[in-house]
Amino acid sequence: MDEVIRIEQVCYRRGENELLKHINWTVNKGEHWAILGLNGSGKTTLLNVITGYIWPTSGSISVFGQAFGSIDLRQLRTMIGWVSLSLQEKLHMNDKAEFIVVSGKYATIGLYDNPDDSDWTQVETLMNQLGCLHLKGRTFQSCSQGEKQKLLIARALIASPKLLILDEPCNGLDLFVREQLLAAIETLAMSNDAPTLLYVTHHTEEILPIFRKAILMRRGEIFMGGNVRDVLTTELLTDFFENPVDVFQREGRFWLLPSGDKR
Repeated sequence: MDEVIRIEQVCYRRGENELLKHINWTVNKGEHWAILGLNGSGKTTLLNVITGYIWPTSGSISVFGQAFGSIDLRQLRTMIGWVSLSLQEKLHMNDKAEFIVVSGKYATIGLYDNPDDSDWTQVETLMNQLGCLHLKGRTFQSCSQGEKQKLLIARALIASPKLLILDEPCNGLDLFVREQLLAAIETLAMSNDAPTLLYVTHHTEEILPIFRKAILMRRGEIFMGGNVRDVLTTELLTDFFENPVDVFQREGRFWLLPSGDKR
């Protein structure tokens, strides 16, 4: 099985603070992983290390079988799609939805190139796949938060990445819009040419059945990693959150409540 990511004994320090501590993690092709942790647990720092925006203080990293130090990181990033709120805030709000999507082909904020007919066909295909083709012609600022997230995923996919990072994509969405977005992600993951997905969250119920692997991050360390059914248990999550919790399963998803809360 081809390795997408291999991280061995990675640490990252900023001044006196050790933000990542002895991280060991391997992601293989065809696996979709969830990364679960509270705010400040090191999730975003780990993503920045994987994409080469932060260089580890110690340890080794290889992505797509190429070791950091022997690969052009700019080329590496063309193979990785990253959907995050920080990217959304940088985009031009007056650009039309389809321009937002096609600009991902050129990795630019704003559209300064001249896409050809095949590019526009790909834009329509992706927008249709993600259920947002009806947004064509609309400005980005006029779209809802859920619609913007779908457009950002389409923008990431147009460059045909081998790895797609979804960094808390449901943040700020209401219950119903969240479920619509999760359904679109599930459809994407089940497609024949789907990239490897990393889904970052601090809500267990967002971890869809297509994510069969998960790591729990706490205070810069991987607390536990493995098959979702072995990781998202009442006993383990009580230990992880350092508070008593109950875990309930429904349709392959895991729901978390403080222990004793019977709502």
